[in-house]
Amino acid sequence: MFERFTQSARAVVTGAQQQARDLGHPVIGTEHLLLSLIALDNGAAVVLREAGVDREWVRAAVVGHAGDLGGEAAAAADRDAEDAAALKAIGIDLDAVRAAIEENFGAGALHLPRPARKKRGIFGRLYASGGHIPFSGRNKKVLELSLREALRLKHKFIAPEHIMLGVLREGQGLAMRILADRGTDLDRLRAELTRSLQTRVS
Repeated sequence: MFERFTQSARAVVTGAQQQARDLGHPVIGTEHLLLSLIALDNGAAVVLREAGVDREWVRAAVVGHAGDLGGEAAAAADRDAEDAAALKAIGIDLDAVRAAIEENFGAGALHLPRPARKKRGIFGRLYASGGHIPFSGRNKKVLELSLREALRLKHKFIAPEHIMLGVLREGQGLAMRILADRGTDLDRLRAELTRSLQTRVS
């Protein structure tokens, strides 16, 4: 199936993984596909923007529904710095404690990073992974439905518009909830995505 994806459609799928990683989410959901679709320069992004759906609003909606765990990691680092300052105020120097532990138990005794492993991405390319983020079952269904949309339209390729049509056809994910919250006319969006594809093949 993935051999039918255009370069821009592949960029949407890999971009969805990056969106999930940036937000610290453990699974790539339909909301990450929507974020990736609208963040990149493609026909689906143009149609979405014309429908009043913009990247900043979508990202805020995703964070509102699912949180920004990437932001929570930064907040945790700030809290760690505050804790270190508080301990230093009572005479405990964390840097000195770390140095003593490493002297006794060896360098890196407190932190043993896992080596980056090479993995095959969804399109067969090798990449260094900081941890595999799986696609949700719903998102896998959306990608399958994007193929069905291409077949329905008698296209031999899958473009970003097909992926967005797959999101609409699946109809249940957080992406759909976000679009409904925005008051998006879904029938009109579907028609405009189809029109965008027809201009591409004619």
